[in-house]
Amino acid sequence: MNFQIILNWVPVQPLKFTLLAGGLLAGSSMISAPAARAEGTNFVPAVKVNTSAEPVAKGKFAPNWDSLKQYQVPEWFRDAKFGIWAHWGPQCQPEDGDWYARAMYQTGSGQYRFHTNHYGSPKDFGFKDVIHEWKAEKWDPEKLMALYERAGAQYFFALANHHDNFDNWDSKYQPWNSVALGPQKDLIGGWAAAARKHGLRFGVSVHAAHAWTWYEPAQDYDGRLTKADGKGLWWEGLDPQDLYAQNHWRSEGSTNPGKIHTQWNWGNGASQPDQAYCDKFYNRTADLINNYHPDLIYFDDTALPLWPVSDAGLQIAAHFYNSNNRWHGREDDGVLFGKILDQDQRQCMAWDIERGTSNEIEPHPWQTDTCIGNWHYDRGLYERNGYKNARTVIRMLADIVSKNGNLLLNIPVRGDGTIDEKERRVVEGIADWMTVNKESILGTRPWKVFGEGPASAGAKLTAQGFNEGKGKPYSAADFRFTSKGSVIYAIELGWPTNGVSITSLGRAAQFLDHPIDKIELLGSKEAIQWAQTGEALAIQQPAKQPNDIAVVYKITLR
Repeated sequence: MNFQIILNWVPVQPLKFTLLAGGLLAGSSMISAPAARAEGTNFVPAVKVNTSAEPVAKGKFAPNWDSLKQYQVPEWFRDAKFGIWAHWGPQCQPEDGDWYARAMYQTGSGQYRFHTNHYGSPKDFGFKDVIHEWKAEKWDPEKLMALYERAGAQYFFALANHHDNFDNWDSKYQPWNSVALGPQKDLIGGWAAAARKHGLRFGVSVHAAHAWTWYEPAQDYDGRLTKADGKGLWWEGLDPQDLYAQNHWRSEGSTNPGKIHTQWNWGNGASQPDQAYCDKFYNRTADLINNYHPDLIYFDDTALPLWPVSDAGLQIAAHFYNSNNRWHGREDDGVLFGKILDQDQRQCMAWDIERGTSNEIEPHPWQTDTCIGNWHYDRGLYERNGYKNARTVIRMLADIVSKNGNLLLNIPVRGDGTIDEKERRVVEGIADWMTVNKESILGTRPWKVFGEGPASAGAKLTAQGFNEGKGKPYSAADFRFTSKGSVIYAIELGWPTNGVSITSLGRAAQFLDHPIDKIELLGSKEAIQWAQTGEALAIQQPAKQPNDIAVVYKITLR
């Protein structure tokens, strides 16, 4: 009888080792056995990736946490403030929302019912077959990028791969890619060219580290198929295991759809990826970096991908930073994002908060990633008019920028490569506001306080973020402050009806180092009447409303 030892490494602070029940597998039975848990920046992962095929670029960064602490977020990113994301891949083809390639295999889920009604049993028509249907026949990246540039986006992100493990470029190491299959187009190459033509920095998001556990429900259907099973079928010659990666024992509790969220850092009974899987992930990501030279890279992982099981993420980070330094001839030019970072890790990369925001001015630049709808295109959300409107997006943007953050906004793309007319209206609304008011956002820095008003006390962050919409709604009583040289921008998150009073700018607050010289209302030629008292800066009710989203007072100091 063959036995396989699975070590479950789970982060705990500070660095220590504890013996816990782990997994010793015999046939299909779990037998209790001790396994070590460890975490910390000095921890040595069990799986060291082989970098001989894609060597780590030489430079000042080495693949360890101490070396990565040399990193500084570049000024161009701090100036950029706003990016747009196309979270687009084969899971958008059914137009049935997020995590389709996992939920379609979860018996009883809404997406399982959708799939069986539209395609049949996942045993006969699995996600590999959804890929085969995806053609992206109306995709026009140039047209979309022109719209996003007009909306004030300074950088653009494209989905390189998702947890579905499909690469959206001419991938050297993943046969299941968009050039060989589906659209038969180099999607990353097309996005990159369009973004750079319009002067936007280009980023890629990489999510495939989690395919190992994410696809486990497919084991009940077509997830264990092999290359030999494809004889005479459309996928003859391809190995489904290159896509599904399910030739392994399942994680503890894998039949519980929500269990994976407690195992995202590869602990709590998660099945541990092997050497070949970690090597392949490293090689794919290095290949992506080497061929498309992204300015930014986003990982949907706790800290770095495959940490603390493997050093793959550390190797990739060093390679990415050193490569950007070489391409651009200056240091620390790239931006790499991680989630749920401790204070040490926030020195090594930019902190990303998913669907949420910090409640204070952060010492290091950071980013919120969110979406006007669901991450993958959802036809039902479109039909229910469920998108965020431009007003919500702009008020979020002002709040985030006031706290030293950037906003990355996903505009879901349909399977055919287009956005719908309701999404376009949202982007057009953002563009209208930014055309007049972008000087209060782009190139600014936080002021001494981020703002004031009833909505200033935000909701508590949970895991990756997820406090969006849980605080008090924004109103004309809420202000967010940004600054640029001798100018303070007071962004009022609504339209006043009886004048304006800003206590942070009153004499008693003692925040102003110089007296106010003049005040202008962006988008208006009206002469603004104001008076500074000990209690507040009082601004007379403007006669005409420049917009119904957020009005900006440009306050110039002497």
